Amino acid sequence: MEFPSERTSIYKVSRIIRRKENTLYNALRSIYEDSIFVGEISQLWPELPLLANLRCGLWYSPKFHSNCYFKSTDGHTNNLSFSTFRLNLHVALLAGQKGGVMIVDSTRKGKRFPDSMSKTIPIWTCVLNRAISYHRARLDEYATLKNESNISDELTSNIEQDYSGWDCSLHLPLWVSETEKAMIEARLEGWTKEFEASGADIASISLSLRKPLRPLWISQKTVIWLNEVPEYDSWDFTPVILISASSPSSTFQKLSTSEFSWNYIAGAGDDEESWARSLSPNLFWKNVYDLISSGPDLCNQKVANIVEKDRVYRAQRGENAPQVSVRPSKCLVSTNTLDVDIPSLAGDEKSSDNYAISWLGSTNIAVGRTPLAADKFPADSIINCHKVSLSMDSEACLHLPIVVFFVEKSSLCVGFCQNEFKTWENTSSLLQQW
Repeated sequence: MEFPSERTSIYKVSRIIRRKENTLYNALRSIYEDSIFVGEISQLWPELPLLANLRCGLWYSPKFHSNCYFKSTDGHTNNLSFSTFRLNLHVALLAGQKGGVMIVDSTRKGKRFPDSMSKTIPIWTCVLNRAISYHRARLDEYATLKNESNISDELTSNIEQDYSGWDCSLHLPLWVSETEKAMIEARLEGWTKEFEASGADIASISLSLRKPLRPLWISQKTVIWLNEVPEYDSWDFTPVILISASSPSSTFQKLSTSEFSWNYIAGAGDDEESWARSLSPNLFWKNVYDLISSGPDLCNQKVANIVEKDRVYRAQRGENAPQVSVRPSKCLVSTNTLDVDIPSLAGDEKSSDNYAISWLGSTNIAVGRTPLAADKFPADSIINCHKVSLSMDSEACLHLPIVVFFVEKSSLCVGFCQNEFKTWENTSSLLQQW
């Protein structure tokens, strides 16, 4: 046995061991095993939509209704915050329409839940509940002062019914300390005011939600009696069920089947740039059985072949032939805020996330891929963040390739949009995101 030299530090040795354990096959096999647990939990409440918390959560199921983005850093100790840039209002609307939602995420740090689920989402639910409560209180006061002259009896009675028992308290998991809970509660009022000042459509969320939002936590250590699973509509709140996909383990677990042995990695879907070798969740699930059955020795080559085949396929199509046709008229015609279409990832099997777009509420602004805007999308103005410029009118298209984030780029985008909106009264703009 070869021992490391005296100059080799413990840190270097641990890195060598970790590199050997963090193989591509170990990561993909761990994700596949964890996805079985996610599938079992999702079947307990099949009526509730399943959402992936980007980007790690997107690996743990072949089919999601939509996605969301709650950052763990917003819930880190001494860095607690409520982001008005990541409001995730579509999650609240979807929860109101369906009676609740399930969100999938994972973590590598040997914890049962990532901070996005332990603190970021509980803060988010509490802030939204408070804002809705304040909004309904203002409507109730206004109706009383005006003797209900400008508000219908039906709307007023609905406000009074919901407002009377509306839960605005902070709900955190038991492992969050009382000290940290007190720190969060001290800042809730300020965060609620920031949310109200952000211009968010609180009225639509208030109409959609009949019960206050409340998080519930489920991990692989959670004990669930299958004969005692409650119906989600029996609760006096709208459940936001947080599913931590991975087993909470800080050490590697050696596992084996009849054919291969492999090491389980908790939170394997995290930090995909360091291990995925350009494999996307979409490609993984299209080829999952081939990859899992290939074994550790052939997995790397198998992934390389899949990625290259997909690259050639897209290159031959010029990336200009999206398989999902998008009609913005649906978003423009709808006047009922409760019927807003939530972006869905569960489309045709031939569809690809390379071509999907998502409308930002009723703003007439969409986020999508550059190839979609080139020929197929009737946009009045475009912010192109792809490295390749589009052959379009320079006044209607701003080429802003994303390499590294700079604050100055935000001001350029805002200035461009302001100029375009002055020109087009009813513009339909497409924000390009690579």
